[in-house]
Amino acid sequence: MPPQLTDEQIQHVLQGIRVPPQPQILVDLQMEQAMPSSDNSQIARLIRQDVSLSGMMLKFVNSPFYGLKNKITSIEQALDLLGPTTVVNIVNGLSIKGEMSDEAIVRLTRFWDTATDIAMASATIAKQIGARNPDEAYALGLFHNAGIPLMLTRFRDYEDVMIEAYGQSETAITDTENRYFNTNHAVVGYYTAKSWNLPRHICETIAEHHGSDRIFCNGDSTQGQKKTLLAILKIAEHLCGNYRILGQQSDDYEWRRIEKGVLEYVGLSSYDLETMAENFRDLGIEIHGH
Repeated sequence: MPPQLTDEQIQHVLQGIRVPPQPQILVDLQMEQAMPSSDNSQIARLIRQDVSLSGMMLKFVNSPFYGLKNKITSIEQALDLLGPTTVVNIVNGLSIKGEMSDEAIVRLTRFWDTATDIAMASATIAKQIGARNPDEAYALGLFHNAGIPLMLTRFRDYEDVMIEAYGQSETAITDTENRYFNTNHAVVGYYTAKSWNLPRHICETIAEHHGSDRIFCNGDSTQGQKKTLLAILKIAEHLCGNYRILGQQSDDYEWRRIEKGVLEYVGLSSYDLETMAENFRDLGIEIHGH
């Protein structure tokens, strides 16, 4: 039987860095919980679609309160460990704080849509290339841009700067952000993920996810888990058209620079990507890159 958290403990965990949840997901979750026979798999499916709710679930379950030896990245496991009462309390706590203006909701819709698609694509790519843990690829896909809504909230002109950043053919997206704001969404995302108690290697991959030129182009000999996760993420971002949706560009300059190195590392060809893109469409994942 998982320990039940008091309202006070819930509020304590809800403090700190927070990405606003999607209003519709909160509504759907509250509807599901109001059903006489609430379905855990349906609740997990809804939570998995939302960056904020997923982050909060993992923050709770990976907190010292539960004393787990290994940090988990699976929402299903988190739900089993937390139990329905705590899940209801977290959702209610977030919905109270999640009141946003219509303008803010419109600005964040593009972010939410890309996060879910990239997460699904990442998990599918991980399975296809035989990566060890598709759950981790899903978590990275969902959380890698968690810094964006916080930057949007903090800086009025952030959207314009992001479009300019994606339009640079030679320099990293984060270089442009650093020039304007002395920080960037990858760094902010790293601290967000850390505050959610995500595994350290996922936090570090979030911090480095626009430093892929260094890892895949310059003869860098980095191997292992983080490099594989980053390669999966970069393929997913490209296929899901991050450069079009967030960057408003017709060309994916970052992918152009790293494509050869990434594909060599995971053992895929351009033809394999075309096939993947078709499969993703069949799965209902929005594909804009191909």
